[in-house]
Amino acid sequence: MIIGVPKEIKENESRVSLIPEYIPILKRNGHEIRVEEGAGRESGFSDHDYEKVGAIVSNNNSVVWSADLIIKVKEPQESEFKYFRPDLVLFTFLHLAAFPVLTKVLLKEKVTAIDYATVELPGGVLPILKPMSEIAGKLAVQKGAQYLEKINGGKGILLDGANVLILGGGNAGKSAAGIALGMGANVIIMEKNTQKHSHIETDLLLEYDAIAYNKLVVMEADEENLKRVVRKLDLLIGATLLVGERAPKIVTEEMVETMEKGSVIVDISIDQGGCIQLSQPTTHKNPVFKKHGVTYYCVSNMPAIVPRTATKALLKETFSYIQYLADSGFKKATTEVSALEKGVNTCGGVITHKGLAKAFGVKHVPLKTFFK
Repeated sequence: MIIGVPKEIKENESRVSLIPEYIPILKRNGHEIRVEEGAGRESGFSDHDYEKVGAIVSNNNSVVWSADLIIKVKEPQESEFKYFRPDLVLFTFLHLAAFPVLTKVLLKEKVTAIDYATVELPGGVLPILKPMSEIAGKLAVQKGAQYLEKINGGKGILLDGANVLILGGGNAGKSAAGIALGMGANVIIMEKNTQKHSHIETDLLLEYDAIAYNKLVVMEADEENLKRVVRKLDLLIGATLLVGERAPKIVTEEMVETMEKGSVIVDISIDQGGCIQLSQPTTHKNPVFKKHGVTYYCVSNMPAIVPRTATKALLKETFSYIQYLADSGFKKATTEVSALEKGVNTCGGVITHKGLAKAFGVKHVPLKTFFK
């Protein structure tokens, strides 16, 4: 199989989907790897690093995109749509519920698109999304602390002693809570699933002994709790997730208006549309905007700030699936690996992921119907 690794062109996206150390494994199994010139540079890998392990490095986008399997980090940009075709298998973060135009083109061109974010193991574990969520959660607290500084338009306070609310107790939420607790903040986690509350507390207790210092509260995410808590916040972190769907708008504009001037919102859920009203995607170049005196940080590819760390963490989870797709082909791989099957969002011009179909209000066509 021919595997293509394009250079990421989303603004300030510095990660790469394949690093040199994994290429010999693919080469031994007879696969050809085409890497676009400069693809790994921002993550610390030169073109020579790829060439010396047998990859073909090309400065021609068309050569790379003509591969059978394209692996990326972020969703294709508009200038890349011209490379879509029916026999293309695309494996990357897609978050299609937030990108209706991209979804429409993928369907029109009958691309087989597998979303890293919806590859799902039994029990609802999202193995590829997990490390990126953890990194984003940690960065959310760092950025929140930065924009609370007076020089950056904030209240002029340290996170030590500040009041932090985290919406969602998943991987991103727990990682954010851990960093915030470590910095001395008072942390509230709001999690809709009350059965998770004790697990969240236990996980954080083991590492931070947070309860002993009365620094952590886990409560149900309902409107009354939100209205009461939001008024006293310094930092609000949105970390909700509905697999394949748009993030629910949990915090309203009216709630934001009650926050003190100079408070900060970091909406990690922005790659799925954002869970806070008025959230709009921003970039690393222009990361923030203000509404009602509150600073919004809504960068949709936060882990790109630390590309070397993020790239290596991503490959630890993606490579086994990349290898399986290459060695077995799409049909066999998705038939034998249920996690990959769940990752498929579009195929043959239809939506094959139930959550994504729900997001767009269209019929869900199970992938298995293609293999009868």
